[in-house]
Amino acid sequence: MENQFFVDSEYLSPAALEKKHKLETDPSSRKNHMEYLPGMEIIESDVCQQVMYQMNSFDYSFYTARDVRAALDHETCSVEDFKALLSPAAEPFLEEMAQKARMETSKHFGNTVYLFTPLYIANYCENYCVYCGFNCYNHINRMKLTMEQIEHEMKVIADSGMEEILILTGESRAQSDVQYIGEAVKLARKYFRMVGLEIYPVNTDEYKYLHECGADYVTVFQETYDADKYETLHLFGHKRVWPYRFDAQERALCGGMRGVAFSALLGLSDFRKDALASALHVYYLQRKYPHAEMSLSCPRLRPIINNDKINPLDVGEKQLCQILCAYRIFLPFVGITVSSRESAEFRNGIVKIAATKISAGVSTGIGDHESKYTGKEDDAVKGDEQFEIDDDRSFETMYKDMSGEGLQPVLNDYVYV
Repeated sequence: MENQFFVDSEYLSPAALEKKHKLETDPSSRKNHMEYLPGMEIIESDVCQQVMYQMNSFDYSFYTARDVRAALDHETCSVEDFKALLSPAAEPFLEEMAQKARMETSKHFGNTVYLFTPLYIANYCENYCVYCGFNCYNHINRMKLTMEQIEHEMKVIADSGMEEILILTGESRAQSDVQYIGEAVKLARKYFRMVGLEIYPVNTDEYKYLHECGADYVTVFQETYDADKYETLHLFGHKRVWPYRFDAQERALCGGMRGVAFSALLGLSDFRKDALASALHVYYLQRKYPHAEMSLSCPRLRPIINNDKINPLDVGEKQLCQILCAYRIFLPFVGITVSSRESAEFRNGIVKIAATKISAGVSTGIGDHESKYTGKEDDAVKGDEQFEIDDDRSFETMYKDMSGEGLQPVLNDYVYV
C-alpha cells in the first residue's frame, strides 16, 4: 500500500511528516473525495440523491412549536414531521417525545433489550482520519490477531454467556483482507449465534463471500453526511471516497446480508442534519429492500490519542435523547443501538424509552479480553484502543442491571434451520 511505510512504524520519517503536513494544509494535495478509486464497485441507486436533497434543504430554524405539536399528534410520522422533531423548536417537548417514543418501543419490541459485544481483531489502518485513534499517523501499538488468538478471544467472550458478537478491524486491506475477516467469521459461528461485521466497505461479491462465511449483518458509519466537511476530516486513504462509503449498506444487502446498520458520528458536523440524513438513509433503503433488518446507532465523539485536532460540535445528552426519540417515532420498527461511548446512567434510561440494543463487556483494544473478562494477566502484546469508552460494565453486570430496570435482556432470538 502507498502508506504502508509508516502504518506500523514507531515514528514518522521526514518524508512521512512532510506528506502529513501537506495533506493537512494543502487541499490540492488530496485526492478528489467524490471520485471512486480503482477496484471500487459503482452501483446504480437513487438513494443518495434522495437523502442529500432532503439534508441540504433542511432548515431546522424554520420549524415552530406548532409544527412539533402537529408532528406529535399525527398517527404516522412523515419526513416533515421528523424534521420538526429534530429542530430546536422540539426541545421543550422532549418529555412528550420520550413518552411517545416509549409507547412505540413497547408496541414493537416489548420490554426486551438485546445484548452484544464487539471484538476488535486488528487495528492497522491505511486512512488518515483526523478524529480516529487508529489513523495511520497515530503512534499506537498496532496488532493483528492470529486465528488462534481470535479463537481464544471468542472463547473467553462466549464463556461469559454472550451469544452475539460484532467483529471489527481497522481499515487496512493489506493487513486485514477479506479472506482474513472471512476466516474470523467462520470461527465466530462456532461460538456465537449471531455475527456482525464493522469493517471497511467492500464490493458486493465480497459481502456475498462474508455472508457465506456466516456473517449476518454489516454496520457502516458514514461519519458525516456533509460531503464538504467529510473531505476536511478524511485526508488520505480509501475511506476518503465519500460515495463509495455511502452505498456500502446497499452493496451488503445485494450481497445477501440479512441486516445493515447506519450511523453518523455526532459532533463531526451539524448533528441535526447528520441525524436527519442517517434516518433517511434507512427510510429510503427500507422501501427498496423491505425484507432487510435495519438499525441505527447514535455515537458521539469520544477522546482519542492525539486529541488536539478534534473540534467536536457540542451534542449534549439532552440533544442525543431528542435525536433518539425522534428516530423511534419516525422509524418505529428499526432497531436502535446505544454504545458504551455513553454513560451507564444515560444508557439505563434510554433503553426504557427508545433504544433496543446495548453493548456489554466492551473493549476497543486488541487481544485483551482475557485480562478484562477474567482478571488473568498474560505477557502477550496488546494493541491500543480506538477510543475511550464510558460504560465499562461486564456482561454479567449489564444483564443484572437491565433486569433491574424491568427489562428482559435478550442474547439472541434467531434460529438457523
